[in-house]
Amino acid sequence: MSVASLAAALRETRGFLHKTDIADVVSTLARHLPHGARDLAQAVAIGDDCAAIADQDGYLLFAIEGMVSDFVRDMPWFAGYSSVLVNVSDVYAMGGRPLAVVDAMWSDGIGMAEDVLAGMAAASAAYGVPIVGGHSNARSDQAQLAVAILGRAKKLLSSFDAKPGDTLMMAVDMRGAFRDPYPFWNASVDAPPMRLRGDLELLPSIAESGLCRAAKDISMAGALGTAMMLLECSEAGATIDLDRIPMPPGVPELRWLSAFPSFGFVLSVAQENVDEVARLFTERDLACAAIGHVNASKQVMLQRGGDSAVLWDFDRQAFIKNPNHT
Repeated sequence: MSVASLAAALRETRGFLHKTDIADVVSTLARHLPHGARDLAQAVAIGDDCAAIADQDGYLLFAIEGMVSDFVRDMPWFAGYSSVLVNVSDVYAMGGRPLAVVDAMWSDGIGMAEDVLAGMAAASAAYGVPIVGGHSNARSDQAQLAVAILGRAKKLLSSFDAKPGDTLMMAVDMRGAFRDPYPFWNASVDAPPMRLRGDLELLPSIAESGLCRAAKDISMAGALGTAMMLLECSEAGATIDLDRIPMPPGVPELRWLSAFPSFGFVLSVAQENVDEVARLFTERDLACAAIGHVNASKQVMLQRGGDSAVLWDFDRQAFIKNPNHT
């Protein structure tokens, strides 16, 4: 597949299309808020993995994730597990540590609710994050699930602090497999809990040591879509070398680039810290590579050898819409 064909295919993936909906939601919210309330006194603007609220000598982190209804219906246990996992990843992506989660769940009967809750309980135990309450309705005609999380950070990793000249890095756990038919790369369910927690602890550690300024966890938009969200929030662009992206053997490229890994992060790292950041991840048997360079172009360019194509031009079209411009 040519680089241009790959870029076109990525733009049509479900993950990319879902992320572009964010622009309409944020713009609509801003339009209805009173002018003086639009900032909401947040430490970072809307568009990051968590809201960050200044609190004493650090920040409270607050986030929520909703599971798509067909996922909850078809794979209730794994949907429950994932609902906790993705929230935990959001907190660590901000340089924080999770404190607790709550859930809101609708199901048609207690049977599906039991499977969802069993999955949530398994993830809660694996990641050491308690479930402290929520809302339930077992008499609904449709399965729905959303989970919210509270965390705390001493120093933030933000989506708004990537700088031209930084190296774009990707860290991912490739010790897993796809959870068919969904694009979820599962390196979590069968892993030792202490290893999972130790791997995630790298994120607040590099934040607090000053080794990294900006990061995002790889979401349903895949590695490149996640990089785009970080770059758009930072009003930057990048050139990304497809040959440098860590990828498991035997996995089709488009599928991997559309994957949502259980452990995956994109980081923007100052050049002098690249080797140390890579060492910290690889010492824990996590794949980590420099995949590109941040620049001021406001374009995301993909390249492989002598072949290149623009994946996105933020001046022509918003992706998630930089909240500073709403």
